[in-house]
Amino acid sequence: MGESYPYKEYVAGLLAGVATVLIGHPFDTVKVKLQKHNTEAHGIKYRGGLHCTARILRTEGIRGLYRGAMSSFIGVAFESSLVFGIYSQMKQSLQVAMGSSQTGGPQLQIIVPSAAYGGAIISFVLCPSELLKCRMQVQGTDSLVPMSSRYSGPLDCALKTVKDEGVKGIFRGGFTTFLRESLGNAVFFSVYENVRYHMHSRLKSGSSDCTSLIDVGVGILSGGLGVLVSCFAVGCGKDQNTNCCRQ
Repeated sequence: MGESYPYKEYVAGLLAGVATVLIGHPFDTVKVKLQKHNTEAHGIKYRGGLHCTARILRTEGIRGLYRGAMSSFIGVAFESSLVFGIYSQMKQSLQVAMGSSQTGGPQLQIIVPSAAYGGAIISFVLCPSELLKCRMQVQGTDSLVPMSSRYSGPLDCALKTVKDEGVKGIFRGGFTTFLRESLGNAVFFSVYENVRYHMHSRLKSGSSDCTSLIDVGVGILSGGLGVLVSCFAVGCGKDQNTNCCRQ
């Protein structure tokens, strides 16, 4: 992190979070509906993701795929911003404390605690935002939730959850989220830092012309591999541990 832009990781993380929701929320909506409806005794059984998507588009339009997106925009944007910012600052602090060089290769003794700490902090943002998102997503197409019990929006969902279950209800599944984010981010950043470092080393040794486009490609590949490994390590679904579909 450059001294002239001390908060660039927070801004970059925020933009990455917004892009993640714009692209990924429709897929997440289909996933949640498959998990919810295909396990209910009297609910419709979707044949697969395409069948579920087609029914949503036919009955609700594109808006149906973005049901509950507002809480995701808030939660994921803040999550991404905080985790990258906290991780970067924590990593720098540990490097100074341990007298480590910032120009050397990745150091797991610095990466793991920095990432785990960032993940622990963001779990307190993610848990309530995921719960609200899921409860909004299971409404709409083919939902068995009575109209009188449906939420008009994320704020209505939050207020009714607190009213019916107390503040504790909004943090349902919080400990599992805490563990998932701490361990998941430790795995993600360990893979990301190592893959990125070794790919850059190979490219620089092969050619002195390392363009910005190549740098972006390295970042995308490193991040993708990091997400893939962390998914296998702590579980692919970000929402299934929060009991968020409980009405």
